[in-house]
Amino acid sequence: MIVLQRPHGIRLFFVLKGSVLRRIAPAVATCTALAIAVTLSRGYLFDWKVTLTAVPFSIIGLALSIFLGFRNSAAFDRYWEARKLWGELIHRSRSLARQAQSLIADPDPLAAVDGCSDVRVMLVRRSIAFAHALRHQLRGSAPQADVRSFLDAAEAAAFAKARNGTSYLLRRMGDDLGAAVRTGRIDPRLAAQLDETLSGMTAVAAGCERIRSTPIPFVYTLLLHRTATLFCFFLPFGLVDLTGYVTPVVVAFVAYTFFGLAAVGDEIEEPFGTEAHHLPLHALCRTIEIDALEALGDSDLPPSLAPVDARLS
Repeated sequence: MIVLQRPHGIRLFFVLKGSVLRRIAPAVATCTALAIAVTLSRGYLFDWKVTLTAVPFSIIGLALSIFLGFRNSAAFDRYWEARKLWGELIHRSRSLARQAQSLIADPDPLAAVDGCSDVRVMLVRRSIAFAHALRHQLRGSAPQADVRSFLDAAEAAAFAKARNGTSYLLRRMGDDLGAAVRTGRIDPRLAAQLDETLSGMTAVAAGCERIRSTPIPFVYTLLLHRTATLFCFFLPFGLVDLTGYVTPVVVAFVAYTFFGLAAVGDEIEEPFGTEAHHLPLHALCRTIEIDALEALGDSDLPPSLAPVDARLS
């Protein structure tokens, strides 16, 4: 995610950080070059004058703008829902840390270090591992390096063999909660509150998996890009008799707008990746990690992630 203070005035036109200009530059340059060629030839293709008026472009441009707005709204809805789900995961992780300490009875004080036998500690540490595992699952990367430090050796090995690591961790937390109920360390009515928190974490993982596995139908993307490309390629023939040598400038501006909006929609449609405008899942996981370790009384906390070159991962 780009974390950059919005520039003002003329500087706004020269900012490349966070812009999609690099991504769409070849398409915009191609349309502009075609517009220059059409302008120099006065709209003639060999000996044939291509006669187009601005009327069809006005109608098609309006429809294309509405379609672009619809698709970008759908893409942003996915992005915003994903962010709300991770906000919910932060909330559930903090609640789990609080509930594990206040609801589970234990004669010994809470120990953050060397607490693998303490169910309260392991519930909280597994919640950290769960966040990292979910991040890697959504990004298609290997989670073992980030998860290993929060689990004991046997559990880390079992996690590595599990087909769905997040489900495995939730099952282990459920097993520990059930054992605490059977041994009388927590009242069953209070255990229901902890179980509700675990169910909320399960819902977050399921919601994220739904977004990742159900993209916007490809036909929308295909139709949008085809229409925008054809519109920008034929636009110079409809403008050259009206705008003359200004035609390449107008075409470049229109191409930048249409291709730029399409590129933004393409990028935020899948919010869990590692592109510039995707969600900063690593930073969100670090927030969960810091809060959970602090709740355990650990004083050696990792630092919050800061943007690198205005980009938060």
